[in-house]
Amino acid sequence: MTETLFETRWLGVYRIGHWDFVRRPNADSAVGILAITPDDEIILVEQFRIPVQRPVIEIPAGLVGDEEEFRGEALEETARRELLEETGYHAAKIEPLVVSPTSAGMTSEFSHLFYATELEKREAGGGVGGENIEVHLVPRSSIRDWLREKEQAGLAIDLKIHAALWCAGF
Repeated sequence: MTETLFETRWLGVYRIGHWDFVRRPNADSAVGILAITPDDEIILVEQFRIPVQRPVIEIPAGLVGDEEEFRGEALEETARRELLEETGYHAAKIEPLVVSPTSAGMTSEFSHLFYATELEKREAGGGVGGENIEVHLVPRSSIRDWLREKEQAGLAIDLKIHAALWCAGF
């Protein structure tokens, strides 16, 4: 039986037996998208993340079903929509890479990573509702050096980038 210890609109703290954990009351999954442009560039996003108090380089991502209008949406469609919102790119082809617990000792959330190709720039991107997302197009051939430079400059690098690259065979 799950006991609710604390809950807001966006985050809850729960207990099962002796274990406390967090979960989002409105979503239990997230999508992340490894998107490759026709010019063989990897699309990454950068945004300031309050919990870590610094900018983070990430693959485009978003929560599944956190908004009423998108409840029940297929995971592939959530990934396609989030990619468009954050980067302005539409993916004609999107395929699953891997599903994994986000942080199994802390949260019940699962991350679904996708590989997106056949991209077309349709919008400006940048996110919605004040997300303030900066989009980076990084040549695939220099991705590791680029990430190392960003890390040395003090930015955090989300582990899902490396997982998605590995799963896609890069």
